[in-house]
Amino acid sequence: MLEGADRMGRAGSDHAGANEYVFLTRWRVEGTCGEVADVLGDPLALERWWPSVYLRVEELAPGDARGVGRRARLHTKGWLPYTLRWELEIVEARYPHGFSLVACGDFEGRGVWTFEQDGPFVDIVYDWRISAEKPLLRNLSFLLKPLFEANHRWAMAQGEESLKLELARRRAANDAARRSIPPPPGPITYAGVAGLGGAVVVGAALAYLVFRFTRRR
Repeated sequence: MLEGADRMGRAGSDHAGANEYVFLTRWRVEGTCGEVADVLGDPLALERWWPSVYLRVEELAPGDARGVGRRARLHTKGWLPYTLRWELEIVEARYPHGFSLVACGDFEGRGVWTFEQDGPFVDIVYDWRISAEKPLLRNLSFLLKPLFEANHRWAMAQGEESLKLELARRRAANDAARRSIPPPPGPITYAGVAGLGGAVVVGAALAYLVFRFTRRR
């Protein structure tokens, strides 16, 4: 299994809409399935240990004893200069081996987390199948889909690093050991990215218009 790999699933891609995305992310972390499930299964904690992506999380419904029916509203981002607002609901629990969720809002779809113990490590797979509904993503996916995909892969790479730090923090034997663990990576500010992101969008749009014009001639 490849550590930190994030692959684009291609099954049925020839028939998928331009704004439809299929991501298969693989992580490998030291810990137990139960520890991983406790961290990833608590959406309210995402804002604290995965701050590079989760800017704000608000609980809408607590769900049952297994977490099924739990709903949260989220405000998230990647390295590109836009944010996403969406809601998730836990629809299936397989503790400690994973859970499934559905999403609605700026994107809609389904995510399935799977955890498998391999000695002192946990192999994690996230199968994320969504359609982008935010106007920026929906309208420009036909042109900038590789860029939006790269944005997701960056976000998930931050998640793997942050999860490793969170698990180490939870396992720390004392306060001194806990303080020695670095904080998780924070969000990228727009000051350094906005110009680049805007230039890429404008440049790609102009290139597309030139292409369409030359095709007509």
